[in-house]
Amino acid sequence: MAIPYQFNAPWSRQLKWLTALAVLLLLAIPLILMARAPADPPVLYRVSIWLPVAILALSTLFAIRGFTLKGDAIYVIRPLWKTRLPLDGLQQVVADPGAMQGSIRIFGNGGLFGYIGLFQNKHIGRYRAFATDQAKAVILRFPERTLVVTPGRPEKLVALLQERIDRQ
Repeated sequence: MAIPYQFNAPWSRQLKWLTALAVLLLLAIPLILMARAPADPPVLYRVSIWLPVAILALSTLFAIRGFTLKGDAIYVIRPLWKTRLPLDGLQQVVADPGAMQGSIRIFGNGGLFGYIGLFQNKHIGRYRAFATDQAKAVILRFPERTLVVTPGRPEKLVALLQERIDRQ
């Protein structure tokens, strides 16, 4: 598979709403605090002003812009870098629009620019997600881990990865 395949990362309506509300809140908090700030605010007050802005900036850096299937890995395209997800040992790949339903976030981001991090549910167990539209979920099962990605064309990614599994 020498040719890299590009996949976009469309946002679901739910993610758009969650992100919009979170951005509004993270910008409103500092504005309200600055408008009500005392003449010489204590350090904790100043931190309270800048912390929401820092959270917003950091979350923006981890946003998912797309996916690239190239060689022996899937790359999650971020604003400033790519996260490499090796495909060594891939045993099963399946498109499952309900894969993330009922999930509990163990660690990560549950709706600000994506669903990114460690999650768990009864259906697939513990998994690492790089998702922007849960209805486009593709489950990748390895002996020691499970990944969920959400490319714009899940059926195309499944076909390409199944071809890879069949050749092993």
